[in-house]
Formats: sequence, structure tokens, C-alpha cells
Amino acid sequence: MSDNSPALRVENLRKSFGSTTVLDGVDLRVDSGSVFALLGANGAGKSTTVRILTTLLPFDSGTVEVTGATLPARARAVRRRIALTGQYAAIDDVLTGTENLRLAARLAHLPAAAVDRRARELIERFDLGHVADRRAGTYSGGTARRLDIAMSLVASPQLLFLDEPTTGLDPRSRLVMWEVIRELAADGVTVFLTTQYLEEADRLADRVAVLDAGRIVAEGTPDELKALVPGGHLELRFAGERDLAHATSVLAGNPDREALTLEVPTDGSLPHLTQLLNRLADAGVPVEKFGLHSPTLDDVFLSLTGAAGRSEVLS
Repeated sequence: MSDNSPALRVENLRKSFGSTTVLDGVDLRVDSGSVFALLGANGAGKSTTVRILTTLLPFDSGTVEVTGATLPARARAVRRRIALTGQYAAIDDVLTGTENLRLAARLAHLPAAAVDRRARELIERFDLGHVADRRAGTYSGGTARRLDIAMSLVASPQLLFLDEPTTGLDPRSRLVMWEVIRELAADGVTVFLTTQYLEEADRLADRVAVLDAGRIVAEGTPDELKALVPGGHLELRFAGERDLAHATSVLAGNPDREALTLEVPTDGSLPHLTQLLNRLADAGVPVEKFGLHSPTLDDVFLSLTGAAGRSEVLS
């Protein structure tokens, strides 16, 4: 695969189970060395997509190219270049962390002389030294997840699939996992991430695709997706009703007399914000406090997907 080739290219991917269509013409492109997030509610088709891309499930029609190899013809080549970490840690609870890594190395057919070296490298990289000789069944959820990802990296894959990797983790462990994913991307590993956590996609992904009822309904950078949704506003707070009324006569917005605030629509750009504040200053209106409120990926998701998916993705 050349440096300019995408790590993943999908065109018009379709998959049905009986009379139920799960994927209905999905198109995706993931650049090498990037973090790509696939967002969707339960039942949107995320896990089905991952199973197809990782050679675990046949598809009905379309073009799928993973790390330069076309599926299904070159499935064996694809499996040598990728790794998959599912929603739950796939480690052996009876073995120690070191033994799990050695087992993964042998299953990946690493040379015998390289097995111990690779295990030590990954123990150090994922800060597992203090638990390396303990049974994995005694690990916390976050530590078990780090070991799980370490095992996925034993064979140095070009593309790592993380299917909802922070499911069930507490907030502290989730933050640690986010840092691990950032480090992987910085090292040049392409990461394909599925998640229901909108903040996770916002913080980690270079590009995000929103999957709803088997179709990609939007794709772009997090900021590009947020720009699709109106609702960005400047919130201004005033010391009294007189200042609020004066500001309302200067700027078009939505006043809240009880809170003494005025919401003024804005695209969030520095020139527009400067223009709004200068108009108040020129009119002699004192502002006690102001803040910029921009649309979030939550807003994007809710505006693009059906009502049935809303409670699921946000629960």
C-alpha cells in the first residue's frame, strides 16, 4: 500500500439478513494514519460494518478495500495487516498479562526469539509493568482494556479496529483509553473507532461518519459536522434590565429578562464576535459576562438521525 493510498475504501456496501436491510449503500474512506469514528445508535449497523471490514462476515454487494487489499478475494492478506478489539476484553483471565501477550505473539506467528521482546515492549508501552505477573482476571476494567489493545498490537497492524472500546469503563479509565488511542495515532497506526459516546468522537477523531438505519447520513471533521447544525450563539449577561433592554435594541437576539441575558445568533468566527461586541461598546452598553455556545456532536446526531435512535445513543 503506497503512502497516498487510503487505509480503507468502501463503496456502495450492502448487507441484509433475510428481509432486513442492515447496510444500504455505505461509502467510507479512511486516510492512513488517521482516527476515523463511526457514530450510530444501537442497531444502526456499526458492528455489522466492522465485522465485514475485518473479514468476519460476508457482504452482499459493493467494493471493500482494506489496507490496499480487496475483499473477499484477499481476506488472508487483510487479516495479516489489521487487528480488532471488540466491545469486551478478549483476554484469558487465568493467564498473567505477560502470558496473554506471549500467547498473542505465538498466535501471530512471531519468531520465537521475538516473543518475549515484543511482550516486554508492550508491557512498558501500556504501563502494565505493575500487573504483568498477576492473573488478568484480577485486573480492573480499564487495565484489562489496555491489555486487550496491547494484545491487538502484537503483530504491529497497519489498521486497528476498536469496536466501542470504552463500553463499561468508568470516566477515569475512559480518559486513559482516550490517551492510548491518541498515542497510537501519533505513532502512525490507523484507527477505525465505533462509538456511541459523542464526546469520544469529538475528542479523538480526525473525521466522523454518522450511520443511521444502514446509511451514512453525514461525514466530515467534527467541526464540519457541527457547522451543519444551526444554533451557535453568543450569550451576553447584563447587570440590570435597563442594560438588557438597551442591548436588545442594538442587537437582534432572544432576551431572557429573568436571567438578564441576551442570546445573539453567530457563526462563532472571530470577526463576527468582534463586530457584535464592538456594536455594544459603541452604543455604551456594559456587558457583565459573555460566552460562546457552539453546537455539539449531540446536536448534530439528534438533527440527523431518527427519533428512535436518540434515546439509545444518549443513554
